[in-house]
Amino acid sequence: MAVYEYFTVDVFTNRRFGGNQLAVFPDAEGIDDATMQALAAELNYSETTFVFPPEDSSNTAKVRIFNRKNEMPFAGHPNVGTAFVLAQLGRGGGGTLKFEEVSGRVDIQLMEEAGAVVGAKINAPQPLQTMGILPAADIAACLSLSETDLDLAGHPPLVASVGVSFALVAVSAASLAAAAPQVAAYHKLAAARPDLGGRLSIFLYSQAGPDIRARMFAPLAGTWEDPATGSANAALAALKLSQSNAEALHYNATQGVEMGRESHLELHAWRTADGVRASVGGRCVSVFRGTIQL
Repeated sequence: MAVYEYFTVDVFTNRRFGGNQLAVFPDAEGIDDATMQALAAELNYSETTFVFPPEDSSNTAKVRIFNRKNEMPFAGHPNVGTAFVLAQLGRGGGGTLKFEEVSGRVDIQLMEEAGAVVGAKINAPQPLQTMGILPAADIAACLSLSETDLDLAGHPPLVASVGVSFALVAVSAASLAAAAPQVAAYHKLAAARPDLGGRLSIFLYSQAGPDIRARMFAPLAGTWEDPATGSANAALAALKLSQSNAEALHYNATQGVEMGRESHLELHAWRTADGVRASVGGRCVSVFRGTIQL
C-alpha cells in the first residue's frame, strides 16, 4: 500500500473556518481516476485537487480538480489553494506557478506579506465566452424567486465561461438573501437545455457600490451552496468589462455570508487581442494535514 499526504486550507479568507474549504494531494502519482473521485466525495468539500508532474517541464505541475461528483476542467479556489499549499512545501516556483489543467494553462502569482506567502492570484485559462441566454422565469424558479426579483437591466440570465461555465444572474440585495435552490426546477431546466451538458451552476449577485455580493448554487454537482466561487466571479468580471468601454476593471466580491463562511475575492479583468481575460485572487489559511493508505 502507498501512503499519500493531503492538506486542507480555507481559501479567500484570513481566518480558519471561513472561506471555501479545499483538500490538496500534493503528490498524487499512482492514484487512479476512480479513487480520486471517491476521495473527493469522501472528503465532501466542494473540490479536491490532485497534483502530478507536468507534461511540459516548463510548467510547475499538472493539477486535476474533482468536485463531489465529477472532474472539473478549471475552478478558482482550488488553484489559489493548491498554489498556497505547494508554496508552504517549498514548491512555490519563485513566486510564479503554472498549472496544466483540462481548460488550459493557469498562471499563478503568489501573494506575500513580510516574506510569507498568504495567498495567490490566478489568471483564468480562457478568454470570456458567452453561451446563450436562459429563461428568466426558469432561473427564478431554480432560485425560489419570482421573475420580478431578477435584475434584468444589465443583462439577462446567461451562461458564461473563462474556463468552466456558470449561469450568471443579477438580483436585488433582498432577493440575494432570500434565494434558495429548488432541485426539481434545476432538473427541469437542465433537461430542457441539453446544450448545458447536465451542468447548471447558478451564480447570483447583487451590486454593492463598486463591488458585489454573491452566492452560488450547484445542487446537481453535489454543492448545495458554495462559499466562494472564483471561476464564476472571474467570468462575471470579464462579462462586466465586455459590456463597458473601459480597458480594465478591478473590484472586490463577498460571498458565503449566508453560510457563515464569509469569503473575500479580488477581481480583475482586462482586454487582450484574443478577448476579455480575468483573474481572481485572495488569501488562504492552513487548517488540517493527514495521510491515507491506498
